Amino acid sequence: MKPKLFIPGPTHVDQEILDAMAQYPIGHRTADYRELQSKVVAGIKEFLYTEQSVLVSTSSATGLMEAGVRNLSKQKVANFICGAFSKRQADITKICGLDQDIFHVDWGHATTAEQVEEALSAASYDLVTVVFNETSTGVMNPLAEIGEVVKQYPNTLLMVDAVSGMMGAPIKIDEWGIDMALASVQKAWGLPPGFAVMSLSDRALERSRSIPEAQKGFYFDFVRMHKAGEKSQTTVTPSIPHLYALSVQLDRIRAEGLENRFTRHQAMASRVREWGRDKFGLYAAPGYESDTLTCFTNKAGLDLIALADKMKARNYLISGGYGDLKGKTFRLAHMGNLQMEDINDVLNVLDEVIEEL
Repeated sequence: MKPKLFIPGPTHVDQEILDAMAQYPIGHRTADYRELQSKVVAGIKEFLYTEQSVLVSTSSATGLMEAGVRNLSKQKVANFICGAFSKRQADITKICGLDQDIFHVDWGHATTAEQVEEALSAASYDLVTVVFNETSTGVMNPLAEIGEVVKQYPNTLLMVDAVSGMMGAPIKIDEWGIDMALASVQKAWGLPPGFAVMSLSDRALERSRSIPEAQKGFYFDFVRMHKAGEKSQTTVTPSIPHLYALSVQLDRIRAEGLENRFTRHQAMASRVREWGRDKFGLYAAPGYESDTLTCFTNKAGLDLIALADKMKARNYLISGGYGDLKGKTFRLAHMGNLQMEDINDVLNVLDEVIEEL
């Protein structure tokens, strides 16, 4: 038996999803395929509260992080960093040779609307990048509030890394003024890795049209991707198994009810925080704790490497600290296909292992 996944990603995949991925492939230039992609895109739009473009990508989300800055900035990018993955976006911006300013907060704290307002009022930027849910620290940023600030700057687009938040918490694309939201499917979507989705506003597509192809490249040119998407196709061969799985997962989400899904994630998060707040302490600042994963400190003084090893020996995979937090924190995911009984089970086993240690 493989260990059950309680790590930030990939997350637990139900057998129904795995079975869907095993279906015999279809030609990706056929009417059957167009029907499949059309259904998937329509469902994603519905669940992201958007009427604007949704595109699918056979890539990791990191590919879309690079594509975003290449397609959406002509002048200067404001990268807001609150952990390892928002830092990755800033690093990508630098590697792509784009002009940028970087705005930090201490890890464990959130990027706030006030910080974004201060930055945008002091200089001119055509693109802001923020992370919705910082996987390394367990912080969920106040995305709706940040969106309200960016709306006040008509030339500034808002690009959101929603990798570990999408489908675990609401993201109201149109209402919040998000120009690009990207996510991979191995987090709260509850699918195996290897596929990504994104929303694009009309403003984002217009910006991409003004960017030279030499900057955008071929594979991730948003204009080319959108043109194919309008025909319910992709520019290159897609991962058809992932689309089969997304189709099934969308039906499952609809059967559960979108709001019920978000409520389930909130309830699992509350249970995990309640369990670990006194034992270990929460790394995220109060009020900004994630609904999809919790990052714990170590006021108990346990050997966190041994904790993870003992859990793996019992067939439960949890995650240690990431980057600078390695050995100092550990993380427990509560997203995607996991249910409250799964959370209660892993917490009971954690209690046993902690007692041993």
